[in-house]
Amino acid sequence: MRTVVRVTERVLETPSTVTLRFPYEAPAGPGQFVMIWFPGDDELPMSLSYTGGSSKGVTIKAMGETSRNVQRLRVGDAVGIRGPYGNRFDLSARRVLVVGGGSGSAVLAPAAESAAASGAHLTVALGATEASELLFRRRFEDMGADVEVATDDGSEGTHGFVTVVAERLLATERFDAVWTCGPEVMMQKVARAAGPRNVPVFCSVERQMKCALGMCDACALGPVHVCVDGPVFPAERLLPLEEFGRSHRDPSGRRVPFGTR
Repeated sequence: MRTVVRVTERVLETPSTVTLRFPYEAPAGPGQFVMIWFPGDDELPMSLSYTGGSSKGVTIKAMGETSRNVQRLRVGDAVGIRGPYGNRFDLSARRVLVVGGGSGSAVLAPAAESAAASGAHLTVALGATEASELLFRRRFEDMGADVEVATDDGSEGTHGFVTVVAERLLATERFDAVWTCGPEVMMQKVARAAGPRNVPVFCSVERQMKCALGMCDACALGPVHVCVDGPVFPAERLLPLEEFGRSHRDPSGRRVPFGTR
């Protein structure tokens, strides 16, 4: 059932990314998502970037027409919310490596905050195309995490992909778990780097979603439905799947290789 709420806060996080906050009483945990809608456009699945209490939030990167329209919302505008849906991150690990690529940091931040509040030690590897697009760096630092960054253009931190940083950290430090969200190819590389070191990896997967109830098949990833079986998956469940890291589904359900339209 959809609830209509009013936007109470709008924050420009990076040149391409906006956070919207709104009152929403439904309990939610780190890793879960909602379906967000505003009159005259489609619904979008959005991971919750703020999950605590009665004030929730989503962080939207301008990708397609609908996400750009959602970004144009202002304080006081009405949005429809239903959910939350999906599973949550297991917060029991005491030493966690968090690997976020681009807007993937949005779903990782509330999980990291909850873990930090319970005394976990966090190391965060953040990646972006350029320094101005590093998402939630200050938020991770404020929770006491050790943060390292990588940028595609070399404008800050390691010059290259965040997987380079993640691989180095896995080789030199001890972790109980890895949490990651971002492009599937990135998560695939992180999982393969952690495998020989017997560190469990949990991936938050983003896919096309229409119903969020496991009925429409839009988010099918091999034999699983991301909306109800995930969106958080242990890497060993994903790596054997032919589609993972190789292709996704467009709105019509057609498989499309990553990097093509």
